[in-house]
Amino acid sequence: MSARGHAFGIDIGGSGVKGAAVDLATGELVQERIKIPTPQPATPNAVAEAVAKLVAQAGWDGPVGITLPSVIIGGVARSAANIDKSWIGTDARALFSAALGGRRVTVLNDADAAGLAEDRYGAAKELSGLVVLLTFGTGIGSAVMYNGVLMPNSELGHLEVAGREAEHRAAASIKDRDGLTYPQWAAEVSKVLVTLEDLFWPNVFVAGGGISRDHQEWIPLLTNRTPVVAARLRNSAGIVGAAMAIDAGIAP
Repeated sequence: MSARGHAFGIDIGGSGVKGAAVDLATGELVQERIKIPTPQPATPNAVAEAVAKLVAQAGWDGPVGITLPSVIIGGVARSAANIDKSWIGTDARALFSAALGGRRVTVLNDADAAGLAEDRYGAAKELSGLVVLLTFGTGIGSAVMYNGVLMPNSELGHLEVAGREAEHRAAASIKDRDGLTYPQWAAEVSKVLVTLEDLFWPNVFVAGGGISRDHQEWIPLLTNRTPVVAARLRNSAGIVGAAMAIDAGIAP
């Protein structure tokens, strides 16, 4: 963290590598977000080069927090969603540190980062107990937190619900692919949420992903019992969570 209470976060997705410095007192970006297209194919070395380019463009010379759409254990990627499969088994923390001249780096799952950010600064800020964030996009990402403490790499989108993976039933991409109306899609989301709440009994679900921008169209249609609130930080959540992680030294 800088003397001004700022930290730098980078959020790596299937289409873009996004980053900015974050004011850790407020969760707000302190500079315009920089975005570089994710290299195709999104191999480890190519993505590391894009990260180094982004950090240089931002003029940041301190430690960096980075998200990946992967299960991350001990800094090593154990899965790969929307990035090249060659990431599996890659020591992402060492790779990014080397690309950034040896500086300190923290790497964590992208949904986990979004959950941390929403819990501290966003929709779950005033809530306690068990919070489950779900990001509805190409798949369904998840973050599970208890009183602000992250349980990393939950991967609830792969849970079987009525014979199908949750994300194969209720990801936002399924709505688009199958031409579902909001009522039709909300019924599928409700099935997923009922399964999750029967297993975990959360205090609240936080709904993220791009489709959360239209939350008024579908959250009121959900029929599960647990309250569902829309994420507030939108596209900056991953960046903010990555910055939080490097400041706190979180290393799943």
